[in-house]
Amino acid sequence: MAPPTPLLAVRGSKGLYMVNGPPSFTENATFKRDAGKNCKAFTFSQDGSLFAWCNGEKVNIVNVTSAELVRSFDLPKAVCLELSPKNIILATWQAYTTANDGTAGVPNLQLYDVKTGKCLKSFIQKKMQNWCPCWAEDESICARSVNNEIHFFEKNEFNTIANKLHLQKVSDFVLSPGSQPNKVAVYVPGSKGAPSFVRLYQYPNFGGPQSALANKSFFKADKVTMLWNKKATAVLVIASTEVDKTGASYYGEQTLHYIATNGESAVVQLPKTGPIYDVVWNPNSTEFCVVYGFMPAKATVFSLKCDPVFDFGTGPRNAVYYNPSGHILVLAGFGNLRGQMEVWDVKNYKIISKPLGSDSTYFAWCPDGEHFVTATCAPRLRVGNGYKIWHYTGSVLHQYEVPVNEELWQVSWQPFLDGIFPAKAVTYQAVPSELPNTEPKPAQAYRPPALRNKPVTSSKLHEDEPPQNMKPQSGNSDKPLSKTALKNQRKHEAKKAAKQEARVDGSQESAPPPATRNVPCNPMPAVTSGDPEVDKKIKNLKKKLKAIEQLKEQAASGKQLEKNQVPWVSSYYHSKYTKRRTSWHSIFFFLLFFWDGMPMSTALDHCWRKFRKRVLSFRS
Repeated sequence: MAPPTPLLAVRGSKGLYMVNGPPSFTENATFKRDAGKNCKAFTFSQDGSLFAWCNGEKVNIVNVTSAELVRSFDLPKAVCLELSPKNIILATWQAYTTANDGTAGVPNLQLYDVKTGKCLKSFIQKKMQNWCPCWAEDESICARSVNNEIHFFEKNEFNTIANKLHLQKVSDFVLSPGSQPNKVAVYVPGSKGAPSFVRLYQYPNFGGPQSALANKSFFKADKVTMLWNKKATAVLVIASTEVDKTGASYYGEQTLHYIATNGESAVVQLPKTGPIYDVVWNPNSTEFCVVYGFMPAKATVFSLKCDPVFDFGTGPRNAVYYNPSGHILVLAGFGNLRGQMEVWDVKNYKIISKPLGSDSTYFAWCPDGEHFVTATCAPRLRVGNGYKIWHYTGSVLHQYEVPVNEELWQVSWQPFLDGIFPAKAVTYQAVPSELPNTEPKPAQAYRPPALRNKPVTSSKLHEDEPPQNMKPQSGNSDKPLSKTALKNQRKHEAKKAAKQEARVDGSQESAPPPATRNVPCNPMPAVTSGDPEVDKKIKNLKKKLKAIEQLKEQAASGKQLEKNQVPWVSSYYHSKYTKRRTSWHSIFFFLLFFWDGMPMSTALDHCWRKFRKRVLSFRS
């Protein structure tokens, strides 16, 4: 049986309608267009079977397949809609208002039974942020934040609070996806020098911090974003501050934390400094991708151990999107960037295409995992509104441009349950399209008239880093090293190389000298003072003298020395022989002969003669 065709809902100044997905891209004839200009909101159910919208007069719910009206509610002021996972409850929200005399207003959050149309419960919800209650996937529980508590309702019985999670100043929570056992992640901001923290609980075990599955505390967090993976085994926490006190960025500071339900937690180390633009879990729940760092931004895939798996290098991007199957990834630069996209094969980490979606403000994958839509919507941009449907190989299959003096407000794909669209093999050959290539040519940099007839010289502000595989190579079980580990490794290698060089120098000193050099036949035995520090200084002096002798031989043989070598040799012996340098060399030679067993007078005599001989030989 062929999979169904996803629909694309389109809302704008010309009303609300639906477009058939690939391959037809025609307006859906089953759903009757709502031509009113006051359509404020719409939503699909999670399985895509129901569609609800508010047209400024009523809230209607229809069956998507047959367009049959399921239920209608007289709610002209509703601006937010949400259907529960099992399509049992419709949640609506409208702006909260108070009476003229200052008394409390009427409840503005309503929960309706879809089948009967009865209002099950009403609440006062002043803020639009996090207005909707959260349901478990099977609707066994529903949670809502109230002051310093999270209230839980079971089996949609909203008149009785089945359980409470009380934490002082709790500001946010997220229920885990998937089936039971249900888990909840809660965030409590820090105060008076105390750190902020995120805790994971399993419902209904809320008996204090000891009952928590995991706990992670951190500083520098004015707000957080918590992301569960699809299997509900771990949470990613993006902690953000409004102001960067170091002055490095006006975006504030962001840090990324990993918390697992087995108690493990870690800070995700990001090699490049700068803001965190986007974090997304792979639908397979085994890895996640982060876009971060000052422009050009880096993008890296991390494993569940927070180790880098693949680095996409740097580029103009600030968003990342996995397709529903998790085997194709899109890196994009929207907003104040030009709309450049990179489509990657996740399994082989090979780039598939590089389409350009200029002025895009919205991106979403089609449920089939092969197509995606980009749109330019108002009020973000009120000029050039429209949308494009792409194949992941870079071909534009359908394009719609809104006429002048009209606006596009919202587009959204009809969702489907997992498994409806099986994953297909990745192809690198571009899919043919009937539309011409309308990508704008890149703008040329301005050149003054005096330089226009001369060759163009490349002048990049940044050198882009190439992609690289961060997995350990076959036969090497070592995991990729962090910056600190690499620094320590280099220090260790430098010390090891110095030791080897010292051994080589020692062996060269102990070996018989070449016959061409005028040295005594009996080499001087090794001198030890018993003090390691003094021996070390003597050894370093020997190395310096040896280097000078080698430079002398090279100069005598006619070799042209470097500029930084000639003054070093000459000035070391010939120029500016101060008392300090003379006494330093005298002490060295005295110690050398005295420790060899000579009497003091003989050692002083040998010391002076040797030093005078060296100086005169250079001056001549």
